[in-house]
Amino acid sequence: MKSVAFFNNKGGVGKTSLIYHLAWMFAERGVNVLAVDLDPQANLTSMFLDEERLEELWPDGEHPETVYGSIQPILRGIGDIAMPHVEKLAPTLGLIPGDLGLSRFEDKLSDAWPRCHNRDEAAFRTMTAFHRMVLQGAQWGADIALIDVGPNLGAINRAALIASDQVVVPLGADLFSLQGLKNLGPTLREWRQTWKELVPKAPADLATPTGQMQPIGYVVSQHGIRESRPVKSYQRWVDRIPSVYREAVLNESASKVPTPSSDPYALALLKHYRSLMPMAMDARKPMFALRAADGAIGSHIEAVRACYDDFSQLARKVANHAGLALG
Repeated sequence: MKSVAFFNNKGGVGKTSLIYHLAWMFAERGVNVLAVDLDPQANLTSMFLDEERLEELWPDGEHPETVYGSIQPILRGIGDIAMPHVEKLAPTLGLIPGDLGLSRFEDKLSDAWPRCHNRDEAAFRTMTAFHRMVLQGAQWGADIALIDVGPNLGAINRAALIASDQVVVPLGADLFSLQGLKNLGPTLREWRQTWKELVPKAPADLATPTGQMQPIGYVVSQHGIRESRPVKSYQRWVDRIPSVYREAVLNESASKVPTPSSDPYALALLKHYRSLMPMAMDARKPMFALRAADGAIGSHIEAVRACYDDFSQLARKVANHAGLALG
């Protein structure tokens, strides 16, 4: 099973919506997919589940059916991770629900990172908690895990990225996303190199991730286009993405750079589909699954088809990198 994190330290690039739709597309195409919400904001969980179910997951006191509940024994210093609860949303789709309480794990992870250099077993159990949680959560037969993380370079995201085999970078066509790339690339290389040095010091009987966090490409979402923002300005930033991605993330020369439409690292250039998103939120389903009964009539029908094609192609590219076959 491959684990794929979706990460950019610039927020507002449509990351959570991207994972939500990709997870449903994989599920529809016959791939068993596990969505893992490691963003303390828990936005992915709130997209998948209604408020009634969220209230059940987040009662006063303990939250045993969320990611926070799974790491609580480590957080409290009373044991190892608890078996994670997997919310089955469909026969081929499961979710490890997120929790705002996960933010309390930040300090514990920050403290564990340097202690791994001293072969501290408790520190390694803390640093590998997310990796082992994903492995346990996938035992129902998941073929791929899609991991949502927050937009920062903190300790929670470092542990989440270490638990990931591959990384997809969601982007907007703007200066802030390019600056995010420039921060992200060197940080990933630093985390990867340090973890490579730490792995030999880990206990032999502990399931330890390799920390590959291999970048497989980027997805550009057009959420930032507004009437007051000319198409020319949007295109200017899009055209700069291939070179910045190569230099910052891949640490390669960008002397000869293709256009975004022909760049092999460009997994998708997604439209904004503004008119479909409100309908999808009301219907509690992905945009590409909207039907006439949901209000998708007239010009919306063609938009739904185009949306389906976009996410189908994206799923195929991600599946190819993960060594999976789509049905």
